[in-house]
Amino acid sequence: MEKLSDYLRISEAAEYLGVSPNTLRNWVNAGKVVAIRHPVNDYRLFKRADLDSLLKQVAVASKRAAK
Repeated sequence: MEKLSDYLRISEAAEYLGVSPNTLRNWVNAGKVVAIRHPVNDYRLFKRADLDSLLKQVAVASKRAAK
């Protein structure tokens, strides 16, 4: 089992991605990124590796669009 400290809260994850927390919530609802729920307070939590993967997908898409 991973430690909860390995995850970012929604505000931290949004800042990491450079978007607003509401945008990140919309992406979760649309299935673009995975969030788990904190077992005690039900906050959304995000793995940094998942966020890095999302950033790579955006970079690849941007590179293709620029061609």
